[in-house]
Amino acid sequence: MFFFLSGKRTSCEYSPNARVLKNIRIKERHFAEAAKQQMISRQIDTAQISQILRTGDVLFSESNTKLDSCKLYVIQAELENKEIKVRIENCEEKATVMEFLN
Repeated sequence: MFFFLSGKRTSCEYSPNARVLKNIRIKERHFAEAAKQQMISRQIDTAQISQILRTGDVLFSESNTKLDSCKLYVIQAELENKEIKVRIENCEEKATVMEFLN
């Protein structure tokens, strides 16, 4: 199998955490007004949001995945030696950064 996969752009993202993060990353990203204000005050930019979506952990116990339309995920990551929690609304067509929780 290594022979077939070597040199190709393949990914083995099978854990629920990895699947959720990838699903959010590939969608058009929006920012709620509250999140925009928090990003300004905390000096967080969109590149750092992308980093959170690559390295973060989905806190399923704090997320609401039982909604019919858009699911709400809480993602925690370390960013510049600070723990960051962000709530993201994940809809079929887009993902919206709603707010920062800490």
